[in-house]
Amino acid sequence: MSNLALASTLVFVAVTILLSMRQKLGLEKEIIVGTIRSAVQLLFVGYVLHMVFDAKHPLFMVLIVAAMIAVATWNVGKRAKEIPGIKTRIALALACTEAVTMALLLGFGIIEAIPQFIIPISGITIGSSMIVAGLFLNAMKREMEAARGEIEALLALGATAKQAIHASIKRSVRSGMIPTLDGMKTTGLVQLPGMMTGMIAAGADPVEAVRYQILIMFVLSSAAALTAMLLGLLSAPLWFTEDGRLRVQDAKKL
Repeated sequence: MSNLALASTLVFVAVTILLSMRQKLGLEKEIIVGTIRSAVQLLFVGYVLHMVFDAKHPLFMVLIVAAMIAVATWNVGKRAKEIPGIKTRIALALACTEAVTMALLLGFGIIEAIPQFIIPISGITIGSSMIVAGLFLNAMKREMEAARGEIEALLALGATAKQAIHASIKRSVRSGMIPTLDGMKTTGLVQLPGMMTGMIAAGADPVEAVRYQILIMFVLSSAAALTAMLLGLLSAPLWFTEDGRLRVQDAKKL
């Protein structure tokens, strides 16, 4: 794509801004900031990846993946910042999901241990896991309010904190996984996913592009399940105070 063609894509941003102004949505500033940030960030990442691909040093790959996990943790952590220790649990869930995913991909020889494969797939995995973690926390905040009576009744009857919150965690895990599972059901019928579209646009054989997209979809489904379940398990104690009371008041503030 030429620089002129790339610059001409700003017409889509202009249309969005005009629609926002016409409907008085007040989103013009956010659209402009988002446009500038996305362009600068992507260009920066492009130059960094160019350097990493040329160097082919494992340390660079580890640092980039660690940075992805850190940024994802910070972003998701804002959704439950009143819950002490939640960011540590988010980071652990994302790191474990990434480690298991890469171990399986490399262990079975599905991908080569080179930056061109590891970094993009890690980015897709961590990005998807970040969304799942955010959905899980949103669902848990709703559960802490809606199921307050149920949880307190179970605690009064002698149930442990883990037993009392188990049903709420199950419902929240399901809420976090549903978008990923729904996306799998409609892939190829409603939408052509990004990796597949990019490969086809770059001139790759459509069948080969489909094979890689199937790999990504299966990885994302596994990552969604791992992230939601791990975060549910790791964060369960955090929804209670040290003396065993439900953090309902904290949940209301979120």
